[in-house]
Amino acid sequence: MSEDGTYYQRDRSWHPPAYTPQYKTSVLRAPQYPLLSLENTISEMTGPVFGHDKLGPLDNDLIRNYAKTGDPIGQRIIVYGRVLDENARPVPGALLEFWQANAGGRYRHRKESYLAALDPNFGGCGRTITDQEGHYRFRTIKPGAYPWPNGVNDWRPAHIHFSVFGHAFAQRLITQMYFEGDPMIWQCPIVSTIPDKEAIRQLIAALDRNNTIHMDALAYKFDIVLRGRRSTLFENRMEGN
Repeated sequence: MSEDGTYYQRDRSWHPPAYTPQYKTSVLRAPQYPLLSLENTISEMTGPVFGHDKLGPLDNDLIRNYAKTGDPIGQRIIVYGRVLDENARPVPGALLEFWQANAGGRYRHRKESYLAALDPNFGGCGRTITDQEGHYRFRTIKPGAYPWPNGVNDWRPAHIHFSVFGHAFAQRLITQMYFEGDPMIWQCPIVSTIPDKEAIRQLIAALDRNNTIHMDALAYKFDIVLRGRRSTLFENRMEGN
């Protein structure tokens, strides 16, 4: 199919509004003026450029890529899925970066204020690249929940952050993945900014017992959808060229 078309505009009813007072940080971050709709530029439709050859052999293994004296503490899991566009086409060669708290809910960051212990064998970040069919996969430890200074007794549910670079800057996505069955998802002030419950469900990874590694790790399936391109239509092929 043709890749000459521009990208679809984002569905603003699907994404959370910029100003959501229950998420206190959004009050200062939200734009002060109405948004403007602009056509895609060449730079947004081509690129980004990054070095595929700079990935290390353990970049997609958070259990081993920071370990010093042994494996990190916590429940071992596999996270896998596909990166697709809005036309359900696979996005090969997409760079995925991911970062998370450890099993106790603490990030390895110098400004971290939560009192949970650091794990000397867990760095909490990694990256990988999708294959020709858009598949990705990495190993990690299931992160813990943690409190945050948003409101009285607000806690973040267990989650993993994703940064995705597709085929163009217009396909850049930063999102979070939650875990099936976690009741704290529906109590989270950040999650509650999303107006559509179906959109929230797309952020929840499904437990997949069929891909569990015996006596080793549970598996969670999480598919990611990036913006798709409009296609040139032809009389005899209404699905596009």
